[in-house]
Amino acid sequence: MNNPEPDRTVELTILMPCLNEAETLAVCITKAQGFLARSGVTGEVLVSDNGSTDGSREIATSLGARVSHAPQRGYGAALINGIETARGTYIIMADADDSYDFENLEPFVERLRAGADLVMGNRFKGGIAPGAMPPLHKYLGNPVLSTIGQLFFRPNVRDFHCGLRGFNAARMRELDLQTTGMEFASEMVVKASLARYRIEEVPTTLKKDGRSRPPHLRSWHDGWRHLRFLFLFAPRWLFVYPGLVAFLLGSVAVAVLAFGGIQIGVVGFDVTTMVYASALCVIGYQSLLFFWLTKLYATQEGFLPTSPRFRSIVAKWTAERGLLIGLGLFVLGIVIAIVQVFRWGNIDFGQQNAAEAVRIALPSALAIMLGFQTMMMSFFSGVLTIPRRDTRASAVIES
Repeated sequence: MNNPEPDRTVELTILMPCLNEAETLAVCITKAQGFLARSGVTGEVLVSDNGSTDGSREIATSLGARVSHAPQRGYGAALINGIETARGTYIIMADADDSYDFENLEPFVERLRAGADLVMGNRFKGGIAPGAMPPLHKYLGNPVLSTIGQLFFRPNVRDFHCGLRGFNAARMRELDLQTTGMEFASEMVVKASLARYRIEEVPTTLKKDGRSRPPHLRSWHDGWRHLRFLFLFAPRWLFVYPGLVAFLLGSVAVAVLAFGGIQIGVVGFDVTTMVYASALCVIGYQSLLFFWLTKLYATQEGFLPTSPRFRSIVAKWTAERGLLIGLGLFVLGIVIAIVQVFRWGNIDFGQQNAAEAVRIALPSALAIMLGFQTMMMSFFSGVLTIPRRDTRASAVIES
């Protein structure tokens, strides 16, 4: 990534992503320039244009703002382009729809100067004007996503998707943000939290935007993309916790019922329960394997940070060890099956007690399935951990 050296005369870049914002862009630029003039902060207004066809670029240029063309479409793509081309030490970003308060950015600048890496606005503390936020977003979307984000990542942010936020430009570039759509807003907070950045929050206001056209945001579609992103960056919540519960419940039930049915009050549990418990055990085990593979891939590609503990586990858990463990489980299942065949032969392959036959067959089948899955996972993890040349590093050197 060929990032510009910060211009020591530019402390702050006010960044606006733009796609056909001719109706409101001028007033946003004027307010931002007014803040810079009034506060004495040395800065620039940067418009990262996403392919506007309504004259937005010309409006920005005529007002003295700097315009940078974002070649790829998308909210995140426009902001990534702006972050890469910004000249300021700090960046404050907000939409160019005149809904955010560009005239009162002092709290953001003060926190950034004091050492914060990321400063989030909080619209619920600062005030939301009537009609500024749809009820679906205000009472469901934002509270739910913010609560999930806080639970998973602990960023101490109560308005996870506020579009007005400031950050240290150099520190943000280090995160290598990737998403090009609306989930970019989540990626910034999630990666900053995972990197243990100093994240602070200040009240800000939100008013009804000045556009006559519908917003680019699609409530359900983009809300799902944010939720999916949060889960993918928290594989423990997506895979480990539900998988561990399912695996333990299933395996304990199978182990207990393998010795005979049990009665709890008026309810009896026997081989039918064993069948469903086996399925629960397999589902839980698959979930745990998916966690391991997801974590390996995400850390190899730089999506998730790697801890010393995880690197130590990866070094110890070689594909060969996984294959041996899987093979052991597989052989155990085969041995149990062979024993059952011999027992069947002792009655001249005649009629068996169905319940007792199932009671033995299920642990055998379970060991065979879990062993085979373990071997396949070990092969795949071996592929993911093959040492490779770091092309990203060489690209940076070449640029």
